[in-house]
Amino acid sequence: MSGYELLARDLAACCRDGFTGELRALGSPGGTFHLHGGLVVAVESPGAPAPEALLLRSGRIGGEEWAGLVREAGGARWPAAGLIAHGYAGAAQLRVVCAMALQDAVFAVVAGSVDGCERGPATGPPPAPVAVGEPPTRLLQVASRKLGALLEQPYPVRPDRERPVPASLSYAAGRLGVLQRELLTHADGRCTSRDLAFRTGRGVYTVTVEVARMLGEGLLECVDAPRPIPVRLPPDGHGVRPREPAPPRQPPVPEATALPRRRPGASGINEALTTERNGTGWKEFFRLRNPTTK
Repeated sequence: MSGYELLARDLAACCRDGFTGELRALGSPGGTFHLHGGLVVAVESPGAPAPEALLLRSGRIGGEEWAGLVREAGGARWPAAGLIAHGYAGAAQLRVVCAMALQDAVFAVVAGSVDGCERGPATGPPPAPVAVGEPPTRLLQVASRKLGALLEQPYPVRPDRERPVPASLSYAAGRLGVLQRELLTHADGRCTSRDLAFRTGRGVYTVTVEVARMLGEGLLECVDAPRPIPVRLPPDGHGVRPREPAPPRQPPVPEATALPRRRPGASGINEALTTERNGTGWKEFFRLRNPTTK
């Protein structure tokens, strides 16, 4: 049974049982489904930006203002009342943001791998819940259709795999959309579509689809990793043998020189000839051979 089938089976069981609590999808990136009466009211996943990330990155509210609203709400993770009261967002806008974040998190879970599911009680109020819960079967079907449409692109990508870089071609910056310009700014060869979604404050599905389109248009490209160099073994099947160290060189043995040998009965002249061939020996030889008179 695939990971998608495991998730669909357990969510369908929660819907039949009218379960209220949490269903944790184990895997990469995984996520937590918050259910109330068998309906999904919120989904959290490290693979998709949460509603607060969408608000903060969009510029509707700054970090200091958000921290002040959280303190005012007693530490609540989603200070919806304060956002509306201070005019940072309207009620309709917050509903749209919550619904988008929920569906985007479901897509991130489905696009990844699911190793199993664990059902448990709620550990706290669901973060940024939707007003009306969603049937889990319909959520999974929508996420599956999105993933299928993404993989049918001429350059299909996954949210957590490819790491694009800007292509080396000239283009008119004025003809690019806002999201395209942001992706070209942040695409550095280290960021996946998921990372780019967090940096730009957009949904991971929206960013992944745009990355696939920009790859098709030649605005982005994925640099292939260097291929490993194949290692061929010798014909005998053994690995590379270590090279044996060369034996130490012995110092050359000096050539033996024959010592002068005196023969019995040799005359002084012959003895001088055989013992010395240079220097005073030759002088003595000629003196004895050619005596001179004073």
